[in-house]
Amino acid sequence: MDLEDLKARLPREAAARVRSLKQSGETLTAILDASGLDAAARNALEREAHSALAGAPGVGEVRVALMADKAEQPARTGPVIVAVGSGKGGVGKSTLTANLAVALARAGRKVGLVDADVYGPSQPTLLDTEGQRPRAEGDKLVPVMSRFGVPMLSMGHLVEPGKALAWRGPMASGAFGQLVDAIWGDVEVILLDLPPGTGDVQITMLQKHKPAGAVIVSTPQDLALIDAQRAAQLFEQGKVPIIGLVENMAGYVCPHCGETSDPFGRGGAQAAAEQAGIPFLGRIPLSLSVRQASDAGTPPAAGEGEDAAPFSAIAARVGEWLDRRTG
Repeated sequence: MDLEDLKARLPREAAARVRSLKQSGETLTAILDASGLDAAARNALEREAHSALAGAPGVGEVRVALMADKAEQPARTGPVIVAVGSGKGGVGKSTLTANLAVALARAGRKVGLVDADVYGPSQPTLLDTEGQRPRAEGDKLVPVMSRFGVPMLSMGHLVEPGKALAWRGPMASGAFGQLVDAIWGDVEVILLDLPPGTGDVQITMLQKHKPAGAVIVSTPQDLALIDAQRAAQLFEQGKVPIIGLVENMAGYVCPHCGETSDPFGRGGAQAAAEQAGIPFLGRIPLSLSVRQASDAGTPPAAGEGEDAAPFSAIAARVGEWLDRRTG
């Protein structure tokens, strides 16, 4: 069935509230406008939409997200949330997030980090907090403090190292909420290292922990850019401003001869950002030393030199965005 036929299956009121309807394989994602509805009406709208779409030919899974105008949401008194996302894995999003957090902290920002990739948490390795456990105060967690001045929480702090999590979407979404709703103290900005894609965790984020802005990470090649554009579309549909796009793994300098090559291409993310009207935040080269430092739990942004410079420059641009938002 095409999307118009799927929309026609919805009750009239639900169909009128459709902001987005997107199908990927057998997974159908519907984003509905719930402005002006109380909790009971919102729950009824979600149930009706799910029931109407679940029986459609070719649809194996239905995901329904309810959005409301930002003006109707209660004013957020906690930290500003900045999501870091990508449409696919393997583009260096977690490494970028860790280094962005450290660079912002070095610039004087009070920044925390949530590793929202509940299935494959990597931030404890990147920020050298493996084996540490957060303590609890009441029903809330207290973040683990990294040696780089960045408090953080990750499922990697709550489960045994290397243990696989065979969780369905609602369990993963619940774990994500517990990490965000922690005792962050004087933290002003939280970076969310999101799992790749546009699944349950991302939808929960838009519904319950709507970010103030989002950074998109991609490598230069066309396939990664297509997926990055999907991630950007999800944020735009949720009325989350795109802070900008980062091009990762752009250029490799041979350590033996010094020649620069571009195994993933170069400039693709910048061109895509310009075409979409999204700010371009900068590019990070493919570097063996960055990979080695990251594996060792020593983010390059914590030091000086050419490996730290790209992360510092991107952090400065994100900082400018934060200042304009609060200025």
